[in-house]
Amino acid sequence: MSIGLSSDKSVRDAYEADASGLHLVPDLVARPESVDDVIEVVRKAVSDQTPITCAGAQTSTTGASITDKGILLSLLALDRISPPDEKGRTINVEPGALVGEIKRTAAAAGLLFAPDPTSEEESTIGGAIACNASGARTFKYGATRRHVRALKVVMASGELIEFRRPDLEKNTVGYAFAHDPIDWFIGSEGTLGIIVEAELSLLPLPHHVVGLAVLFKAERDALNFVIATRESPQLSARCIEYFDGSAIEIARSASAGLIPPDATGMVYVEEEISDDLDSTLVRWMELIETIGTDLEPLVFDGEARLREARRIRHSIPATMNERGNSFRSSGGRKVSTDWAVPYRRLPEAIETARSLVSEAGIDEPVIYGHAGNGHPHQNFVARDTRELASIEAVVEETLRRVLALGGTVAAEHGIGKIKRRWLPLQMNALQISMMTAVKTALDPLGLLAPGNIL
Repeated sequence: MSIGLSSDKSVRDAYEADASGLHLVPDLVARPESVDDVIEVVRKAVSDQTPITCAGAQTSTTGASITDKGILLSLLALDRISPPDEKGRTINVEPGALVGEIKRTAAAAGLLFAPDPTSEEESTIGGAIACNASGARTFKYGATRRHVRALKVVMASGELIEFRRPDLEKNTVGYAFAHDPIDWFIGSEGTLGIIVEAELSLLPLPHHVVGLAVLFKAERDALNFVIATRESPQLSARCIEYFDGSAIEIARSASAGLIPPDATGMVYVEEEISDDLDSTLVRWMELIETIGTDLEPLVFDGEARLREARRIRHSIPATMNERGNSFRSSGGRKVSTDWAVPYRRLPEAIETARSLVSEAGIDEPVIYGHAGNGHPHQNFVARDTRELASIEAVVEETLRRVLALGGTVAAEHGIGKIKRRWLPLQMNALQISMMTAVKTALDPLGLLAPGNIL
């Protein structure tokens, strides 16, 4: 076939893993090079009633981009990035394009693609749209959904349909969830259709951005600073990121000792400067003094320094992935959470999560992430199947407590296969039946991404 469908064991093994720690070997692998190839794969899958799961760079932390049922459809070869429309501030891309490359293409035209998943140099835009990825700058700019103008989707029938966001300011026709069907596919994790092209919205590129790593000797002070930053009328952070002591240890190694040894809590912020650097730093120092710390903040000024800060931040999930993978042979893996609570409840939520870990007698996780949105990550490492079961039991109880605080079980990585068991904790039977009805309407044979979400 022209679509490159392969049953070769070595090819199938190459697509067995993502960043979740799960390993599932597909029956077949398809590596299309065009939209027509994708359509051909889907039509054959429908004819043979073979399940089909699409994948990009397989950086998913939820098992969404791997399968042991049917065809693994790799979209990496569909990686075209069109020149930006500078006047309209849009860019057209194919799903295999890396997020980092899209951002660089936009920046060369003086424009910004705002979503910034930490793994942007490894993750594809198709995957980012499929799980509605976010990142540090979500605090200011929102998740990927807000920046998607149009999608071309290969449906479960093999039909290619374009969905475009309307420019209407008012609309009362029908049920609200049917007004904008493009949103059915953003965050659907490949279960409703296969995205083969996207038109993305761009923003003007900020003229000057500065980053600050604010250091504390107590976790509570760092978390109080998160709340103070969010509520400050004098500051306009575009990201507010938190790092606990264990996360700082990893970051310290990645920064060649830049972070002092007595720092046990850190908050990293960025601001787009509207006046001058000195005035901006003065405003930040005034806020820092209200919380109190005798540790000097680290300043990251200029693109090179901001890239360094990003590299340091990325070292944390990368290191935890390596630690988890080292226990694969004994049934262990990294276990990562992405729950969120209303930001003022974050100190309480982290304290509760830590108490549950202590009661269970398991190792403390590394905690870091998007605190400005009330959204930390707990990264555990299970060394074997026994520890994995203990950690997952603690995670489930943590999620129950998080929901009681008005939170969510998944804030940015989606549900995939790993978190499917926890969906009913948050969604009632009516909500799940509505999602099931949409799935049945769009994929009546249930062939797309079996095991994801539902």
